[in-house]
Amino acid sequence: MNQFIVTAALAEVKALRYTPAGLPALDLELIHHSEVSDQGSPRQVGLQLRAVAFGAMAEKLRNQAIGSEWQFSGFITAAKAKPTLSKQIVFHIQDFQTVPILHQQ
Repeated sequence: MNQFIVTAALAEVKALRYTPAGLPALDLELIHHSEVSDQGSPRQVGLQLRAVAFGAMAEKLRNQAIGSEWQFSGFITAAKAKPTLSKQIVFHIQDFQTVPILHQQ
């Protein structure tokens, strides 16, 4: 199963583009910071994540403010078109919603 859920802020939203099939596509950069428990000890984690959204999801995301925080869900794939063992990943956003109050920092 390939399902990824992350709370992150919009760091960059590029210009809306269209696929060869005419589908709206939006490239984004997300930033995540949190504290997790690792082997019983707290650990600060952070990452910048390359993401993409298509169709109606791209249209909705392009209107959101830089710095706004959301809970995103979708799947992760290799950054290159061929499914190789790439070290670079892209998060394909399939849904986003407001951050649940219990998880806001």
